[in-house]
Amino acid sequence: MWNRNRPTSWTLTAAAIALVSASLIAQQPPAGGQKPPAPGGRGPMAAGNVPGGFQRVPARPFPNAPEELEMSGTKYRVVPVVQGLANPWSLTFLPGGDMLVTEKRGTLRIVRKGTLDPQPIAGMPTVWTTGQGGLLEVLPHPKFADNRLLYLTYSKPCPGEGATTALLRGRFDGKAFTDGRDLFVADNCNTGNPHFGSKLAFGRDGMLYMTIGERGARDRAQNTDIHGGKILRLTEDGTAAPDNPFAGKPGYKPEIFSYGHRNPQGLAFHPETGALYDTEHGPQGGDELNIVQAGKNYGWPVASYGREYGPDGARISPRPWKEGIEDPELVWLPSIGISGLLFYTGDKFPQWKNHIFVGGLSGLALHRLAFNEKGGLLGREALMTESRQRIRDVRQGPDGYIYLAVDANPGGILRIEPVTTTTSSSAAR
Repeated sequence: MWNRNRPTSWTLTAAAIALVSASLIAQQPPAGGQKPPAPGGRGPMAAGNVPGGFQRVPARPFPNAPEELEMSGTKYRVVPVVQGLANPWSLTFLPGGDMLVTEKRGTLRIVRKGTLDPQPIAGMPTVWTTGQGGLLEVLPHPKFADNRLLYLTYSKPCPGEGATTALLRGRFDGKAFTDGRDLFVADNCNTGNPHFGSKLAFGRDGMLYMTIGERGARDRAQNTDIHGGKILRLTEDGTAAPDNPFAGKPGYKPEIFSYGHRNPQGLAFHPETGALYDTEHGPQGGDELNIVQAGKNYGWPVASYGREYGPDGARISPRPWKEGIEDPELVWLPSIGISGLLFYTGDKFPQWKNHIFVGGLSGLALHRLAFNEKGGLLGREALMTESRQRIRDVRQGPDGYIYLAVDANPGGILRIEPVTTTTSSSAAR
C-alpha cells in the first residue's frame, strides 16, 4: 500500500463538492407532508417525483442498440449484450467465458456465448425479496475449474418475520446448483427493507471478505458484538478467520475485519498493492470510497458527510471526522447511489490501467477515478451520462472489456469496448 498523506477533512469536502459531475442533481426530497424514512432508509423520493420538490433525473429504458461516446479523449461504445433481465444485481465470469447473473427476485441466470439461457438455474434458496432484499452477489471459488464451488449471498427470511444477510455455497455443474447450504448467517434480522450489503471478494490470503449492511439500524455499525455494518473476513468454509483482528476479544464478533460501515456495495482488491477497497452508500450525500484496514472504524453514523433525508435535512453527525475513525479516500456530494467497484487491469483500454470504476444507481453514470502511487487523486469523471442507466455492478470480462449490470426491469448487461476504425462504422450514436 502506498504511504498516504491524508488531506484535511475540509480539503476532502471541498474537493468532493468541486468535482461532482454536473450531470448529478441534489437528492433532497420535498418537505411537504412526507413521512420521514426509517433510520438509515431511503427518503420519500424513492416513491417518485413530487410536484414542487427536487426531482431526480429519470433513468432511460435499457438500450437496444450500441451507442458511441467519448470522454477525456477516449472514444468508447456501450453495447447491449443481454436484455430482458429482471433487476440484475451481480455478474461474474466462469472459466471458459460463461457469465452468471443474479436477478434480485431470486433467480440465477447463465449467459453462454452471448446468449441468455431462458431457463433460470435450479437450486436457488428461498429469498426475501422485499425492498432492497433479494438474491445478491455471485462469486466462483478461485479454484472453481477444479471444485465447481459457487458462492452466493442473499436476504434470508428470519424465523418469525424480517430478513438478514446469508452466505450460501454449493456446486454448479453448468446446469444446476446443488448441495447448497448456508455457510454464514448474520445476526442482523429486522423487518426493514434496506441495507443488506452484500459483496464478496477473495483476498491473496485465501480468505473470503464479505460486506454486511446495518439493515437501516444505525447503531449496529458501531456495535462490535453484532454483524451489522461490518466487513467480515471468513475462511472459504464460512468460519471466522483465526487471525482476525478481534479474534478471542470479548465484545467482538470473531468474523469482524472492520466496522462502522453503512451499506457497502462494492468490494475489490488493488491489483498491485493488495489493499482492500470498498464503496458504500451514504444517505443524502456522503457516498464513500474507503481503503479498508484490519480492525479500523469507518465512522458510520458518528462521522459522516451525509445529511438526513427530507423533511429533516440535518447533518448526520456534527462534523464529518472524528479522532480514531478512518477518513474516506473520496466522498460524493450529492450521493450517486454508489455501487459496484472495479480495478481495471485489461489491455483493451491501456490508458485506464489500474484505474477505479464505480457504478452509480441514482447518479445514472459510470465513474472513473485515478490515484498516483502516493495516494494523490489524479482525477475523476462520470462516463455514460448520456445513457442514464442505473449501474448496479461493474466487472472486467476475460476479454478485457468492462461489463455493467443495469438495475431495471427489464434491465440487462452492457459491455464497454473501445471504438476503433473497424468498429466505429457499425455503432451509430
